[in-house]
Amino acid sequence: MKKLIHITHPLVQHKLALMRQKDASTKTFRTLLHELSALMAYEVTRDMPLHAVEIETPLETTTAYMIDGKKMVFVPILRAGLGFLDGMLHVVPGARVGHIGLYRDPETLEAVEYFFKMPSNMQERDVILLDPMLATGNSAVAAIDKIKALRPKSIRFVCLLTCPEGIAAVHNKHPDVPIYTAAIDRGLNAHSYIVPGLGDAGDRIFGTR
Repeated sequence: MKKLIHITHPLVQHKLALMRQKDASTKTFRTLLHELSALMAYEVTRDMPLHAVEIETPLETTTAYMIDGKKMVFVPILRAGLGFLDGMLHVVPGARVGHIGLYRDPETLEAVEYFFKMPSNMQERDVILLDPMLATGNSAVAAIDKIKALRPKSIRFVCLLTCPEGIAAVHNKHPDVPIYTAAIDRGLNAHSYIVPGLGDAGDRIFGTR
């Protein structure tokens, strides 16, 4: 599997362009994020394993193929990752959901954990970690560290935007974890925000400042 998957589908890029605009309302931003995360879910789950099941059509018995949605776990990094969750669940409604709460220390820019709760039997599950922004990579690395301790079958990281610094941070520490993103932006500014970016995703999702 490639370790950096840039999702360039025209619908994904169109909706992302609308989200980037500074005059997009909270409602518009939230709606677009829901739609975009659902579209990205198709790409993220493209190579998930299938298992054969026997089903009855109106005409006869046949063999069909399904993923085991109950073995999949979506893990949003709070709080912005929550905005990514509903669209993913719309596509895979049987998935379990874990939560990890991290905030970025304003002085050190290091990730500080304040909440962690996962489903049981994580060693049997495929984890899809959700955070709209992969900037410094500190939160992503901390989240992957914590989840890896539970020995899941696989981990994938999904974001809307990233930059070379964030990609390098994750792949230097966790080269086995693929990153799925809709955009790779130029870099970070002096405040460690992605530029050109789309601002603070959490504030834009929840209407806060």
